[in-house]
Amino acid sequence: MTVAYRPIAFVLNGKRRSLRVHPLKRLLDVLRDDCGLTGTKEGCGEGECGACTVLIGGQAVNACLVPVAQAAGETILTIEGLEGRHPLQRAFAESGGAQCGICTPGMIMAAIALGPRPTLEQVRTGLAGNICRCTGYEGIYRAIRKAEDRKRKQDSKGRATAEPSGRSQGSSRRLLDELRTAPSRAAGRPGSGQADPEPPAAWRRKP
Repeated sequence: MTVAYRPIAFVLNGKRRSLRVHPLKRLLDVLRDDCGLTGTKEGCGEGECGACTVLIGGQAVNACLVPVAQAAGETILTIEGLEGRHPLQRAFAESGGAQCGICTPGMIMAAIALGPRPTLEQVRTGLAGNICRCTGYEGIYRAIRKAEDRKRKQDSKGRATAEPSGRSQGSSRRLLDELRTAPSRAAGRPGSGQADPEPPAAWRRKP
């Protein structure tokens, strides 16, 4: 049976997108081929290496395992959405957290999904699904700790110079805040009074 192509809409890096693609096409391929966002890498293609990690509704997922139809209506953030401004990107470069670079985008996205002030144990557990063959991981852990220290200083400075509205400055920071509070299928929809069904197994990162 032939599956008809149909428009699939989602919010990608803060912008609404609608693409007519096969619903079973991998999100990874849609991002790279149809959206031109090649920062998301393909490593194993089996959800084991974490190189293709992106955020859907603030949750780290393996884009190589997610059919694009399952991302319909969701909010997606890729490494490009950080616009080179996130403290983790600078910290990875300064602390030896990036070498060949294949795993780096996925590592950064997975680290963002950990939320603020993760402990070292939480970092190790949260990044267990991301494989790096170059750094030995210590440089990555240093980078995350350094980024957190820098972010706390920036937040303190930002509060002192905040706009009257109280909203933080910078489009990438606003997008990350929205992702962390945006509802997704895994969390249920506001006003429904019920949680949605469990997300597909592909969405649940392996610890």
